[in-house]
Amino acid sequence: MRVVIAEDLALLRDGLTRILDAYGFQVVEAVADGPSVLPALTRHRPDVAVLDVRLPPTFTDEGLQAALAARVEMPGLPILVLSQHVEQLYARELLADRRGGVGYLLKDRVSNVGQFIDAVRRVADGGMVMDPEVVSQLLARNAGADRLGELTAREREVLGQMAEGRSNAAIAGRLFVTEKAVSKHINNIFSKLGMPPSDDDNRRVLAVLAYLNG
Repeated sequence: MRVVIAEDLALLRDGLTRILDAYGFQVVEAVADGPSVLPALTRHRPDVAVLDVRLPPTFTDEGLQAALAARVEMPGLPILVLSQHVEQLYARELLADRRGGVGYLLKDRVSNVGQFIDAVRRVADGGMVMDPEVVSQLLARNAGADRLGELTAREREVLGQMAEGRSNAAIAGRLFVTEKAVSKHINNIFSKLGMPPSDDDNRRVLAVLAYLNG
């Protein structure tokens, strides 16, 4: 599996490269600044991109902007954002694009190598991986939206679990309820948000986040 990395810190960039190599990935290029990201992605067309948000020269949102630009040229390009920051505007735009795997993890909350490798594989396979803190910030921004306000406390809890990419079975285990109850809550959520239910976990989470972007 071919990977492009964008990370400005040399030690972390080298560490990510070594870890991915050790687990059978092929890091085809590792860049250190924003202007180098898009050329590297278009040149290699990797199976997945691992990007920081803030890169030189401005250290603002170059990584996410490059990711969005790459998605225009390569629709469905799997992208895993690995950052210390939650950039809500561009994160929402990336998550609202329903094509291809996407993930957003906070560096200081990735607890072990196995967790990171699993996230890379899930995103490369077209899935979604979301740090709970990222989900919390994205949901909080629109907590006062009329339709979202119609959700019960339990439905909001289920929505948060969905946005983290968990299956119905995983949600049931987390909340100590039956899968049937989870399915009922999810149907209610989509009904209240004016969205049809979907059996595709990735599409359903992206649909919810796309709505929250409105």
